[in-house]
Amino acid sequence: MQAVKQGDTTPEVVVRSALHKLGCRFTLQRANLPGRPDIVMPARRRIVLVHGCFWHGHSCARGCRLPVTNALYWRKKIARNRSRDKRVLAALRRAGWRVLVVWECGTRDYAKLLGCLAAFLVEQSV
Repeated sequence: MQAVKQGDTTPEVVVRSALHKLGCRFTLQRANLPGRPDIVMPARRRIVLVHGCFWHGHSCARGCRLPVTNALYWRKKIARNRSRDKRVLAALRRAGWRVLVVWECGTRDYAKLLGCLAAFLVEQSV
């Protein structure tokens, strides 16, 4: 657990690189917003959350795999993370932010990631 980084993870750096390529400027981990979002674009009222597949319980192969040892602990921990993610997402949307969740596995195809981020940035508020 000690070796797990909290910030500047590879998926976060890839997403930030893609946003820079699209000409976006942003701030990182704003403490005054619920959940301390990874990437915040205040001028556009947009937030990008970069979730690790394992830690946030994604439905991909990496996210579905649980450690064999202490499995009950990990199931509970990931369930708490997912519950917290839902609360944070709802709070951000209620506050008027447009939110995109980018999963770790989604950062592996850079071209597809660029397209997804570009679409999110031009999407109109509903």
